[in-house]
Order: sequence, then C-alpha cells, then structure tokens
Amino acid sequence: MYAWSNKPSDNAKPAEDAIVAVTSSEFWDRVAPDYSRQAIADTETYARKLAATQALMQPSMAVLEFGCGTGSTALEHAGHVAQIDATDVSAAMIAIGRRKAQDAGIENVSFRQAGVEDFEAPDDSYDMVLALNLLHLVPDRRAALARVHRLLKPGGFFVSSTVCLADRLWFLRPVIPVMQWLGKAPYVSFLRAADMLREVASAGFEEQEHWTHGRTNSLFLVARKADSP
Repeated sequence: MYAWSNKPSDNAKPAEDAIVAVTSSEFWDRVAPDYSRQAIADTETYARKLAATQALMQPSMAVLEFGCGTGSTALEHAGHVAQIDATDVSAAMIAIGRRKAQDAGIENVSFRQAGVEDFEAPDDSYDMVLALNLLHLVPDRRAALARVHRLLKPGGFFVSSTVCLADRLWFLRPVIPVMQWLGKAPYVSFLRAADMLREVASAGFEEQEHWTHGRTNSLFLVARKADSP
C-alpha cells in the first residue's frame, strides 16, 4: 500500500491533475481501519512471495520497506534479518503497524511515516528494499526506482510486486478517474508487466527472478543492484 504526495507528476495528464489529491496520506488514513482487517485474498501466492524473499535474507541484513501499510509483511520477515525500517505515508497505517509489533513482541521493526520521495538515508544503506503493491500507485516511478537504487548497497536486492492493469484489465481505465473523483480510489497507473521490467532495467538493476499472477497480472520481481566495479 502506498500513495505519493499531493504534488502531481510532471508527466501527469492535465485531466489527472485535478484528481491527484485523493492520492494523499488522508486517503490512506481514512481507509486504514478497514485495510487492516482485510484478509489476504490469495494466501498461496502470498506465501510464495514470502518464501522467495526470505530465501535471500541473511541474519545481518538491514531492510527497508516502502509502502508497508499496517506492517504485516515486515513483521513476517522480522525474524530473518537484523533490522527492518518500515515506512508508509499514512500515519494511521503506521500507528496500526506499531501496535501489531508491540503486541507480537517484535523489536527489530521500526515504523516511520514517510514516502519514497521524502525518505532520507545515506547512500548504500540497505541490503534489501521492498516495494510491495506500490509502484503502480506512484506517478513518478523513475524517481522512485532511482531512490531505491541509491539506497541499496552494491549487490543488494530489490523485491517488488506491482499490479499491471494494462495487461488484462485495460477496460477499467475510464472507471478509475471516476472512483478517484469520488474519493474511492488513489492514483493508479495502467502498466504492462513488460514496461515495468524495462523501467527496472533502465534504473540499473539486474533481474534475478520474475513471475506474474492473478487477474490484475501482478508482477513479482526480484532484482539486484550490481556490485561495485
């Protein structure tokens, strides 16, 4: 889960600029209680993603998650790494995540309200960056991918899951703006999986693994930042 700031992308179409405000943190704050109660729709695929990610993890790793929502996935990974910094633009989501961690007695997950565009950390800070159900909600994916690349250590892993509506649900394109106008949907881009793979490669990542699933043709991708020369 993620939303970008209220500022529209330079590449946004004029018709979209008027509705971009619904992508603000207020939208996600409003839906946070219901979001936190939603059951995982596809438990088999979720387990497969967890396993693929945890197979890359080491006990000494520092991990960053952008768009952590209420922290469920970060808490699932906590026992496999040294530290997870879990971030989201929604204060309500972050508050729920902190309560979950406290209730579970998990102390190595730190929750912080921040978006990709305003998260600050030194270059080469993290062994792994997660962006799950995120990049299709970000107007400026190029900037987001560049930020991820900068934050990763050489050889670090980027794990993402991205809804690719243009592959199968292209007919929803005129519906989404209406839902946004009604405050029922955030910004969402109509991506193709092939386009997403090209963007990640252009950002300097080396693909390790990818596969798609579900009606929305979600792309699960593991990529790697090259080692230093």
